[in-house]
Amino acid sequence: MTDLLGHEHPWAAWRAAMAGQRMHHAWLLAGREGLGKAAFALEAAAELVAEPGVPQPVPTLHPDIHVLVPLPANDDEARKMEDGRPYQKKRSIGVDVIRTIQRRLVTRPTLGARRAVIIDSADLLEKAAVNALLKSLEEPPQGTFFLLVAHQPGRLLPTVRSRCQVLRFHPLDDAALARALDRGAPGLDPATRAAAIAVAAGSPGAALHFAEQDLGEVFAVMQRLADQGDGDFSLRGRLADALGARPDRERQLAAIEAARMVLVEALARADDARRLRIADAHARMVTLAAQAPVYNYDPGLLVLEIGGLLASAARTRESASR
Repeated sequence: MTDLLGHEHPWAAWRAAMAGQRMHHAWLLAGREGLGKAAFALEAAAELVAEPGVPQPVPTLHPDIHVLVPLPANDDEARKMEDGRPYQKKRSIGVDVIRTIQRRLVTRPTLGARRAVIIDSADLLEKAAVNALLKSLEEPPQGTFFLLVAHQPGRLLPTVRSRCQVLRFHPLDDAALARALDRGAPGLDPATRAAAIAVAAGSPGAALHFAEQDLGEVFAVMQRLADQGDGDFSLRGRLADALGARPDRERQLAAIEAARMVLVEALARADDARRLRIADAHARMVTLAAQAPVYNYDPGLLVLEIGGLLASAARTRESASR
């Protein structure tokens, strides 16, 4: 069983369904990213397909558990995957992935009477892939169960959602996040630990990722930018130094999310006039977060943009142009 925190209610609902007379064939695992939904899906699938008296492989190697994720981005990344090295994936799950698994579903499960198909995540399905999947959800093969991981279930077609039983995963409170950090990243300095909890918004995965990126100092500078502004650009220089000369894509995206959460925190404390500036900066930060994985931004210019958006939300709006 997965040891991630916050899964008590999903486990209770899942096991109650397994104990019933008729298990629903499609499940939507809904909740923000980083709550451990994919880990839950893998462990739940292992319980589902297990047969009494039949030795079971580990879930990641089980022939009756199929995990669908985006394919490698290109041939070079595919070779990295084959060699067991980290590799870049495509940004979506194409229709070919769905059709490939559908061809396998016409055969019987290997070790028992059930098989599980995990889609991680359903948010990444292309339109054609969704339409192909819908056919399997409408007429599921015998003994086949679908677990759709969804960070934004509202983006899925209503026809897909209506065919799924929903398991909701809720954000953790700060105390539970602290326990998750103590377990997964022991020995954090207090500033980084506090920043990770603030940025995570209830997601243990986000908290651990932030801790791994060592962005405690970055977060502190961001808070000062949003609070004081930066008329002489000195804080933006400190932000660039704290983030590093050439931060990789993961560090850039983590920094954008940290900046977004700084604005969310500031909004809760702001007066009416300042709220408008913060809301505008937040909307532009969300746009930047969507664009950053797609466009190859210069790291230095990206830091200036992040710092400028934070400074624009300060108590006294800076007069310097960005």
